[in-house]
Amino acid sequence: MKFGPVRPDDALGGTAVHTIREGSFVLKKGTIVEPSHVAAAKAAGIAEIVVARLDPGDVAEDGAAAAIAEAALGEGVRTDKAFTGRCNLFAERAGILVVDREQIDAMNRIDEAVTIATLPAYKPVVEGEMLATVKIIPFAVSGDVFMRAMKTAQAAKPLVRVAPYKIRKVGVVSTMLPGLSPKVVDKTLKITEERLAPAGARIVAERRVPHDGRALAKAIREVENEGAELVIIFGASAIADRRDVIPAAIEAVGGTIEHFGMPVDPGNLMLIGQAHGRPVLGAPGCARSPKENGFDWVLMRLLAGLPVTRADITGMGVGGLLMEIVTRPQPREEPLPRTTGRFAAVILAAGRSTRMGGPNKLLATVTGKPLARIAAEAALASQAQPVVIVTGHQSETVRDALKGLPLQFAHNPDFAEGLSTSLRAGLAALPDDIDGAVVMLADMPQVDAALIDRLIAAYDAEKGALIAVPVTDGKRGNPVLWSRRFFPELMTVSGDVGARHLIGKYAEAVVEVPANGAGALTDIDTPDALAALKAELERG
Repeated sequence: MKFGPVRPDDALGGTAVHTIREGSFVLKKGTIVEPSHVAAAKAAGIAEIVVARLDPGDVAEDGAAAAIAEAALGEGVRTDKAFTGRCNLFAERAGILVVDREQIDAMNRIDEAVTIATLPAYKPVVEGEMLATVKIIPFAVSGDVFMRAMKTAQAAKPLVRVAPYKIRKVGVVSTMLPGLSPKVVDKTLKITEERLAPAGARIVAERRVPHDGRALAKAIREVENEGAELVIIFGASAIADRRDVIPAAIEAVGGTIEHFGMPVDPGNLMLIGQAHGRPVLGAPGCARSPKENGFDWVLMRLLAGLPVTRADITGMGVGGLLMEIVTRPQPREEPLPRTTGRFAAVILAAGRSTRMGGPNKLLATVTGKPLARIAAEAALASQAQPVVIVTGHQSETVRDALKGLPLQFAHNPDFAEGLSTSLRAGLAALPDDIDGAVVMLADMPQVDAALIDRLIAAYDAEKGALIAVPVTDGKRGNPVLWSRRFFPELMTVSGDVGARHLIGKYAEAVVEVPANGAGALTDIDTPDALAALKAELERG
């Protein structure tokens, strides 16, 4: 291919390499130069145009890209029309992307003119998702380079294909120990169903048995007999050794262990085996969370009928560190302070009480005391210290209602922008030597010191209990205890919302604390709510 600047007259029939704009004259990159372009360029005073011209045997960029892409695709993949030297490949169905890494690397080493890029190997994909792109860098490639690229693509197995999901029926066995709540198992099943749904698979058999080898072996046989094509075992206790309960039970039913452990975090303690021709997975603890972890990498491959060998698992280390795990200690540029057993309380009392129709609800009295004072006294009577109260709207009046109490005040001048600004102001006022804080709302007068203390007692960093939430009749309420590990993220919350979404994001770090009565669910937002609370307390 010839390439370079020429006079407009000599550019005729060449491909414009760069876009040229001069007054009203526009010649776009990639345009084949015609007589009208030459005349207009000369009239605009253009002295030269950079063009490319194909030599005999050269293959134009679009033709080359389309041909190589067509040669590269396998089952479940289609190409789109090539343009500007690029041809994209798309999934025709849902499944797992399988690529021939060795041949793709070989393709990219043929010549700098030819490139192919793909999504990560073994990624779950959906119909219509773009999988790969073939891009010809210059405007054409030599016939020799083109033929080598075609030969490489045709020698692959193929370069890119989508393995369809094959396994549709899954059995789940959960082992139980004292202290493992049935609700945890219920949530695990729900999360597992959500994991299986994109593959068109479902749970067809489920068992809950003691964490005992014989009971587990019996349950494995039962779910197999009910049609399970793959068995997942969630242990009440993590697998610690190949001789532990779960691997022993798999072997007891005539199965084998392919591999225990994997260089993916979260997901280290995963076990993969087989029994009677069916895959069996000993799930790591992180599989109870909806977040991506090593369990997903293996599960989705198996659902597509792809083998997962020991060599496959041991090759997952590069890229296997998926995320920080909040439930275990992490190194920092600045080490976290030692555990002190000290927790603060942050009371949010800066709002405008817009739903009350005028009056500041925090000054409304219940049992002879303003709401703000009731909340402050409850916090002060608990183990929490210090107690920081955030003021904003009518701050002086609110402070007057709190006279005589040993509180620390933090003023929020941006209170009109929402609850999140008060949360930031309160956290910013806390000392550095605390393990966490109980975030309270000042309009919840039935939250008492005993509930605050139960939240503090539920915190256990060693067991990963870093967020304590009160629960009444299955509903989560307030206040919420947060480990200081989450303070930086809490400081980024914006708008008139709290941090409820973070509780969902870090579900593995949440511990639920039973709350007595509906106090953890009852806040006073309207005159009717205030009147109902007064009537309830008077009856009591």
